[in-house]
Amino acid sequence: MAKSKTTKKKATFDLDDPELPTEIEEAALGSGGYPYDKKMKKGAFEDELETLQIELARLQSWLRASGERIVCLFEGRDSAGKGTCISHFIRHLNPRHCKVVALGRPTETEQGQWYFQRYVSHLPTAGDMALFDRSWYNRAGVERVMGFCTPEQHATFLREAPEFEGMLARDGIRLFKFFLEIGREMQLMRFHERRHDPLKQWKISDIDLAAMARFDDYTAAKDEMLRFTHTSIAPWTVILANDQRRARLEAIRAVLHAIDYKDKDPDAVGKPDATIVGAGPKFNDLK
Repeated sequence: MAKSKTTKKKATFDLDDPELPTEIEEAALGSGGYPYDKKMKKGAFEDELETLQIELARLQSWLRASGERIVCLFEGRDSAGKGTCISHFIRHLNPRHCKVVALGRPTETEQGQWYFQRYVSHLPTAGDMALFDRSWYNRAGVERVMGFCTPEQHATFLREAPEFEGMLARDGIRLFKFFLEIGREMQLMRFHERRHDPLKQWKISDIDLAAMARFDDYTAAKDEMLRFTHTSIAPWTVILANDQRRARLEAIRAVLHAIDYKDKDPDAVGKPDATIVGAGPKFNDLK
């Protein structure tokens, strides 16, 4: 039985109890300083999503014709919604030229390689895009917090990641790094839903259970990661993701907004929501 305490209401949280404490449910949406007091309505979300997905199709057509390459990294706390953001992003794209990369634990062979080596083979060729559901930043997050790497390996990563990404950008890859942030109560509510929904139980792991008790450790790791690896050539885009619908739209919009592709409709793309989308550690500190 996993237990944790929230910081606001001090409600005892028992993941195995099928009833979620009312205090946690009521605090979830606004946790972590989230600025909206209501979730986006489903109809409005679906209308805007369809508009942005049409623009994504135009982007992919331009990508194929121009030979450009796009890489999107999706990082964030456990249960932040990385997978659903990706699934909405790629839903109507040609899968032959848009792949999702979600790597498991490194093999014994991969453990003996240069750390970035197993990711390099998944980078896209001309005209394609790749979306990473977690990425080389595992070393700055779960590996650091859970002790799966040494302090020396972690320090080396923070030094080398900007150099590696600089090489990618200078070679012409358009690199987007997204960090999806959620509040403590929202994370507890989503973990609880996963535990008690038979269609989502596969999503919760021992690492997730450990994450509940180490929320502050993950915060410290995230802050350090953003501080060392947010660069002008490979910046971080932080999205406050307590409302998954808004987060999905903003991730798509960020890519579309940044690229001048053929037949782009700027009015359809719109502008990022500055209340929940920002650049790097400076935005993160405002929360």
